[in-house]
Amino acid sequence: MKNPTNRPLRTSRLGERMATAEPVITQMMREALSKPGLLSLAAGFTDNALLPVAEIEAAVSRLAETVPSHEFLQYGTNQGRPGLRSEIVRLLASYPGEEALALAPEQVLVSNGSQQALYMSAQLFCDQGDIVLVESPTYFVFLELLRGMGLRPRSLPMTAEGRIDLSRLAQRFDVWNRAGELKRVKLLYFMGTYANPSARSWAEEDKRALGAFLQQVPVALPVIEDMAYRDLWFDRPAAARSVLSLPEWEGLPALYSGTFTKPFATGLKVGYVASHCSEWIERLARIKGHQDFGSSHFNQAILEDVLRQGVFQEYLERVRPLYHRKMEVLDEALRDEGLETLGWRWEKPEGGLLLWALAPENYDTAQGSPFYQACLEEGVFYVPGDLCFAEGVPSNAVRLSYGVLDEAGLREAARRFVRAARRTPVGNGTKAKAAAADF
Repeated sequence: MKNPTNRPLRTSRLGERMATAEPVITQMMREALSKPGLLSLAAGFTDNALLPVAEIEAAVSRLAETVPSHEFLQYGTNQGRPGLRSEIVRLLASYPGEEALALAPEQVLVSNGSQQALYMSAQLFCDQGDIVLVESPTYFVFLELLRGMGLRPRSLPMTAEGRIDLSRLAQRFDVWNRAGELKRVKLLYFMGTYANPSARSWAEEDKRALGAFLQQVPVALPVIEDMAYRDLWFDRPAAARSVLSLPEWEGLPALYSGTFTKPFATGLKVGYVASHCSEWIERLARIKGHQDFGSSHFNQAILEDVLRQGVFQEYLERVRPLYHRKMEVLDEALRDEGLETLGWRWEKPEGGLLLWALAPENYDTAQGSPFYQACLEEGVFYVPGDLCFAEGVPSNAVRLSYGVLDEAGLREAARRFVRAARRTPVGNGTKAKAAAADF
């Protein structure tokens, strides 16, 4: 109903930000829907044809037969089903090098996908104006989440090879400390394997070095390692252990974030976090209790069954080669169409659903740029790379997803993408700048 007095709503600062800052992803989806026949290399979805329909049907049938009380159709607990949390503990200990992981089900919390736990953790630790350190580049939806909360995302200094530069990070901490800003640095976030958007994985030596560095800083800095794509490796699993298993991280407040949306079924919306810092888990459970009383009990029961029966691993063994093939198709198509000859470069992913490509330095791929418009006219869509940097630069990168389209669609999307690149010469926009160090 309309406000009969025409008086403006009195909203909070968060409400004001939500009213004036439409999420970029919403704008992009509106643009995509306005173009019939558009082929999307933007959506980070999984392939509809590969979703585990038969596996879920079988799991539901088993649940109906083995749980006469149908308890899974009732409310559960804020923290999640004990059985599912036990299966998650076993899953985490099954990864290479993590067999000795000492984790209890009480140190796991089930969330609505991984996004909810990320949001709740930012709520838990950060006040408006606080600083959150992120990779460069990083998950652009997480950046929007932070900005929507009034937080200040700042890029971790990274080398050209995508490795953390600890000497430069130490300099930044020193500057923040002298400026009285170190107390505002509240959270650090990175993706350990097949990162969104770069598809890179952290080397174990870099994780260990970061842990040793954080042991020495004068503030206890909570860290989130997001492992959303860990199960989607191609030839072999990522070798590096998680921060939960590394001795340099002992005693540090660190959270492991995982999900079943990317590697299994996105629509179930079940993710999880785990930490040796039990207080972090307990406080998230309290926040979650205010939000939803716990994630869908039914969906949790399905995943508990799928994990217990070994179906999850069997499914991964079936779909990994198919996603690997789709990545190869997109990579080959971009090369065959001549994108490299135009000065573009990229690394072949070793897992995940994304390919990160860089145009020449003085190219502009940002939303609204001539190249962006040319792609829309050609009927292909991508995520502009500048959205993935805390400082919004450089602007000569793109994130391409091979998760949704079939092989024929990927080849055609690559043709359209390269046609747009040929139409848009080098020097099409403001020269891309290196990300500035913002202290």
